[in-house]
Amino acid sequence: MKDFKRYTITSALPYANGPLHIGHLAGAYIPADIFVRFLRMNNKEVAFVCGSDEHGAAITIKAKKEGITPQQIIDKYNAQIKESFEQFGISFDIYHRTSSKIHHELSQEFFLNLYDKGEFVEKYSEQYYDEEYHQFLADRYIVGTCPNCHNEGAYGDQCEKCGTSLSPTDLINPKSTLSGKTPVLRETKHWYLPLDKYQAWLEKWLLEGKKDILKSNVYGQCSSWLKSGLQARSMTRDLDWGVDVPLEEAKGKKLYVWLDAPIGYISATKQWALDTGKDWEKYWKKQENPADDACLIHFIGKDNIVFHCIIFPSILHAHGEYVLPENIPANEFLNLEGDKLSTSRNHAVWLHEYLADFPGKQDELRYVLTSILPETSDSEFTWKDFQARVNNELVAIFGNFINRVLVLSHKYFDGKVKAAGELSDKDKLVLSELERYPKTISSSLSQYRFREALAHFMNVARLGNKYLADEEPWKLIKTDEDRVKTVLNIGLQIAANLAVLAQPFLPHTAEKLFQMLNFQDRDWTAAGNPNLLENDHQLGEVQLLFEKIADEQIDAQLAKLAQAKVDNAKTQTSTAEPAKANIAFDQFTPLDIRVGKILTAEKVAKTKKLLKLTIDTGIDQRTVVSGIAEFFNPEDIIGRQVSILVNLEPREIKGILSQGMILMAEDADGRLDFVAPQSNIQPGSVVR
Repeated sequence: MKDFKRYTITSALPYANGPLHIGHLAGAYIPADIFVRFLRMNNKEVAFVCGSDEHGAAITIKAKKEGITPQQIIDKYNAQIKESFEQFGISFDIYHRTSSKIHHELSQEFFLNLYDKGEFVEKYSEQYYDEEYHQFLADRYIVGTCPNCHNEGAYGDQCEKCGTSLSPTDLINPKSTLSGKTPVLRETKHWYLPLDKYQAWLEKWLLEGKKDILKSNVYGQCSSWLKSGLQARSMTRDLDWGVDVPLEEAKGKKLYVWLDAPIGYISATKQWALDTGKDWEKYWKKQENPADDACLIHFIGKDNIVFHCIIFPSILHAHGEYVLPENIPANEFLNLEGDKLSTSRNHAVWLHEYLADFPGKQDELRYVLTSILPETSDSEFTWKDFQARVNNELVAIFGNFINRVLVLSHKYFDGKVKAAGELSDKDKLVLSELERYPKTISSSLSQYRFREALAHFMNVARLGNKYLADEEPWKLIKTDEDRVKTVLNIGLQIAANLAVLAQPFLPHTAEKLFQMLNFQDRDWTAAGNPNLLENDHQLGEVQLLFEKIADEQIDAQLAKLAQAKVDNAKTQTSTAEPAKANIAFDQFTPLDIRVGKILTAEKVAKTKKLLKLTIDTGIDQRTVVSGIAEFFNPEDIIGRQVSILVNLEPREIKGILSQGMILMAEDADGRLDFVAPQSNIQPGSVVR
């Protein structure tokens, strides 16, 4: 990674319509915080900014459901999220909010800059309008039947069951979520950013320029989007909540959230600079000497890759005065106990609840989540694994080593660091390994390989643990006190190095260890030094660095998740729609359902949930687009038998002609499985 003088680090802006959960932490905030602490230890100038995204349609929907204003919603959750971050120890320079005056003004300045340059395309289109509420409807204010999978609760921008990207006019039987009535189409005008205009520039800047820089998962998604061809995207919308479009002819319209939200990073930096006497432009704008430009890095989850890699850079490029992101190290998704994290089903580990249930154990969660970060593919958090990692690694390895070396030093030498004598070959080998680890950890962190960096850090603790176990100073003290002085000196130097190296990963633990060693925190250049603690240095009071997690604590968390599942099932049952009206047998017989076999399967570009399948129907081989990618990997379902409706009228989905529909079973949690024969049946067999 290129060395920069100054860094601007952003973490994805969380929606201010609910609390934080561990998926948010693993997706963006823990990796960003580790990286920022590492940069600061290397004496870099850093602006670490974040804030609440307060203009999403989800906020206005929640407010209407609860009968309160959007402002009341965002005030509540902004305060809760900010407090959770502070208690957890995320080291933002500022946690701002997009409802602030400075943000509205800067967002409007951006819009006008692009407008004055003629970057926008003005288009008239027909959009749904609620005649009872007298307003145009944003995509999420419209629900209807998905034309692909026939889910009756699809939104106007996407069907969350099959993953198909939609426009509101694609929906069958659309309804307004405000009035529950069928909306009407009315003409409206909006301003579009012609992303296709920047296609060639993006291919050069992104696909060519960052091929060896971006993580494989990020590069792959960007490549897929660009190869599919970019389309103009509306930067305004008809809504009563958000940043006003600063044009006389656009009264009542707001900036689309994906124009104003990333500008929130800049407005947050601007506010921080005003508060601290800094120059915000040094962190965002191009400098006279390009060598003085700041390094901009976005830490996000994979659902925001396209916005941070394609849309926001296009906006910055069109503006012309701003630096472009150097990297976007996005993580994939974190699952929970064998299922997707789901805020709507309360299948989550909420940060504010964790902090209440496990007081003082912020670093234990940081450690476990860092060790399982979904860096290039989805990963999973389980409470049993949490317990095992804390007890078997933090307590048994790291904590055990620190406790041993400090307790023995107090016991034998009144808590003083004694001078080392002549070093053995084993001593020299251990110290040479100690000297090597900071460079190894630094290399991993510089390449955003946080799991790997944490593993190297823990190997330093393992090094110390093994050294004490091999030398057995508790036995040597009886025959060779001078040798024990050397062994404990080396052990304490390892402990001091662990305190320095722990600061990016486990800041609370590092602070505690510095106190126990009676030792001031140091920057990264001190790491690897075998003489951090001087001879006759007086150590502090010994404490347990970590405590074991009891079975009862884990059982309580599992019971909480189980109860949420029960409560959700009850809700699902109580709100289930009644059976549809009876039909005559003659109405059923036209359905031609056959047994088929999946021959090939691949993901559909620019979608999260769609797979393109080739099915042997016994009649022919045909293509079917199916929304099952969340539940099945393409390579795992080749050869599977399916039930397929073969006489469904073909429909084009994402440019692919889909010739049929696979029958799937869906449980109360939304999980899908194939409706298929239990034994091998010849393709083409009729399902009656």
